[in-house]
Amino acid sequence: MNPAPQPQPADVHTASPEYAARFSGAAGRWMLSLQERIVLRQLAPCAGGTVLDVGGGHGQLALPLADRGWDVTVLGSGPDAQSGAVRAAAAAGRLRYATGDLLAIPYPDRAFDAVLCFRLLTHCDEWPRLAAELCRVARRAVIVDYPTGQSLNCITPALFGAKKRIEGNTRTYTLFPHRTLAGAFAAHGFRRTALDKQFFLPMVLHRLLKSPPLSRLAEFPFRVLGLTALLGSPAIARFERSATP
Repeated sequence: MNPAPQPQPADVHTASPEYAARFSGAAGRWMLSLQERIVLRQLAPCAGGTVLDVGGGHGQLALPLADRGWDVTVLGSGPDAQSGAVRAAAAAGRLRYATGDLLAIPYPDRAFDAVLCFRLLTHCDEWPRLAAELCRVARRAVIVDYPTGQSLNCITPALFGAKKRIEGNTRTYTLFPHRTLAGAFAAHGFRRTALDKQFFLPMVLHRLLKSPPLSRLAEFPFRVLGLTALLGSPAIARFERSATP
């Protein structure tokens, strides 16, 4: 009897050309630029330090950070969990790409000033174990993104079929209450010190609009009224080590 096929690691999919296509075009670049600005702001206290991007072979953050002079290491589950752009950057010495078990990160405690984990937590069945490892190897801060049900994502189950028809390669994912993640990181000595919401409207709508000016216009009233800060998603959260002996 042939063994059952093993599921593909989440970071292999997010490093694929098919996944990158979801962020192609003007709308995709606009969405990624907002993510990048938030992360750069949240990383500011660690300026000049080392960064580990766990599951970051998609290059959404590793590449712009490397371009800005950050000392970046990307950890992927295997050699196929990196995009062509990340592979080229590693070959040119702009960043380092390493492979290993993402649930048993092959680095010592507090090895990096900051640890990033984007497009991964929501697809990881053992996310508490992943969160524990992120905290273990971070000296100062962990920054993650996640979708939350405390937003319009609460209607995701009803719209998942339509979303998949539009995006083509949408996968199921976990919606996190903010309190749940805050509690998980607090259990490892990290407190949340920043929480930014990216959009009020579902990202699939912005992909349909294909126009950053229209997307900015659509998001503007919700941002001004404070609804994005209250009910936006995905969230980007920074957790800092409560005390560094």
